Amino acid sequence: MRLSAFPLLATSVAIATLSIAGPATAATEVVLRSEVTPQPLNPARGDASPQASVLWGDITKDVPSGAIIEFKEGFASPPHIHNITYRAVVIEGAVHNDDPDAATMWMGPGSFWTQPAGEDHITSTIAEEGATIFLEILKGPYLVQPSDQAFDNGEKPVNLEAGNMVWLDADAINWLEVPGQSQENGAEVAFLWGSTAPGEANGSLLKIPAGASGTISGDGDTLRAVVIQGDAELSGADIQGSSPLPSGSYFSANDDSAPLLTCTSDAECLFYVRTDGSFDFASR
Repeated sequence: MRLSAFPLLATSVAIATLSIAGPATAATEVVLRSEVTPQPLNPARGDASPQASVLWGDITKDVPSGAIIEFKEGFASPPHIHNITYRAVVIEGAVHNDDPDAATMWMGPGSFWTQPAGEDHITSTIAEEGATIFLEILKGPYLVQPSDQAFDNGEKPVNLEAGNMVWLDADAINWLEVPGQSQENGAEVAFLWGSTAPGEANGSLLKIPAGASGTISGDGDTLRAVVIQGDAELSGADIQGSSPLPSGSYFSANDDSAPLLTCTSDAECLFYVRTDGSFDFASR
């Protein structure tokens, strides 16, 4: 299955300064959510601060980074801006992220948004629930700044609720191959942002049916993937045995590896896939 992606944009999450995981050195790298120590995203907010578990990069530096962000029940940020654009996917719970005066719109698991740099916004969760999201930046550092420093960087926000996602299978994408499976039982992709031209950054959602598996590889130097929903398993020549991938876990694969990805859940698995250029998922 060969995939690609194209842009979408949306609206925010909250507060920060921090680091953690370094660059991948092996052909395949696996980071479990349970292995990363959460840190306050905004220490100035004390116990109310969201917690950030950095999967790759360092959000205090000018490098691409990805992190799991956890919000407590009833979290509500004051209006604020960020110095850089970020993108996010909801893993658990529901998040509202929009202009301070906008009507509340809750985005549940599998929803996607982009928060443009410089745009005033708020972020909140349902009063009785917390929420967990995956957040990605292409450059840093990731800072929270007051609303009176707002600016227009030319990007437009987009909130895409999971139920409005457009999913494409091999019938709809003539370069998507699913050998040995009927089209109706194959994987699907939802394009989110970027370009699949060689060397161009992009992000997509990949949906794999329960029990299905396939090799995954990218055309660029490194493919990065985060488990958004379900439980999965990764195996390959440079992995001893196999590695479980619960929700919120991350793996990367370079152009020399094509690990086998299996959805071990009773329901479908959902992955956020970040790469440069296109990527392949070849079902087994």
